[in-house]
Amino acid sequence: MAPVNDVPSAAAGTWTAALAEDELWEGDMTGVTVDGVKVLLMNVDGNVRAYRNRCPHQDWALDEGEFEDGTLVCSRHLWEFDALSGKGINPDDCALTTFPSKVEGGTIWVSVA
Repeated sequence: MAPVNDVPSAAAGTWTAALAEDELWEGDMTGVTVDGVKVLLMNVDGNVRAYRNRCPHQDWALDEGEFEDGTLVCSRHLWEFDALSGKGINPDDCALTTFPSKVEGGTIWVSVA
């Protein structure tokens, strides 16, 4: 798996181990807690992404939604997001909060600082 958000280590702040790489298969998503922050991890075509695990619309948990064909759909009101970029699709004037992430040594690391 490739590093997620191409953020250099020095720019990302403190890295925290979030999940073993082999626990997040391609096309999967899961909710984890990193340093007290609820994070949604997604494996999008071999690229790991980390987002705040809340929909920007009504603060609903995104890991309860659906992830298919590169699109994340919130289960509450069916808002859609591009899973690779976090940008809104429907509506297109919103975006998910993104956290720097990387994969090293078989571990997915996230910085929520």
